[in-house]
Amino acid sequence: MNLFWLDASALVMRYSAERGSPQINLLFSQVSGSRLLLVLESVGEVISVLVRKRNSGALTKHLFHQAITNFTAEIIYGPSVRKLHPDYQQVRASWGFIERYSLNSTDAIILRCALDEAAELRLLGHDLVLVSADARLIGAAQAEGLRTFNPETDDRTVLDALIATPPEPSS
Repeated sequence: MNLFWLDASALVMRYSAERGSPQINLLFSQVSGSRLLLVLESVGEVISVLVRKRNSGALTKHLFHQAITNFTAEIIYGPSVRKLHPDYQQVRASWGFIERYSLNSTDAIILRCALDEAAELRLLGHDLVLVSADARLIGAAQAEGLRTFNPETDDRTVLDALIATPPEPSS
């Protein structure tokens, strides 16, 4: 079974209409919250994106409040979505990704934590898919051996396969 790690670029699509929103909404409708993971720092990033959209007029005041309400209920206080906290060792280990892949610090932490989680899941016969619309993070994740899904460029058939398909046997 695949679990899905959502970064802020993908997660915000759930709460504000964007090009990849249909794919993210499908993911949320097809998998249980217990198969969704994120790093806690992504919560602040999503809130800041929604605030910027409100401030720029891309979201009305009403749509902004609805988005925040839904995000709070589903993610912040949602009991099933796993919100992981990077530890000191993960933060330190992430720094090498900043230079190697030209990532920002949050994306480097996401990558480190996702790799660690994927390693644990693979021992149990599962796998992890990093879900992001950030091409740089997707490229780094693929280079490090993670499965990825970009809701802006990958279509529904790719997502359906990731939802339904067990991981490939490791070599």
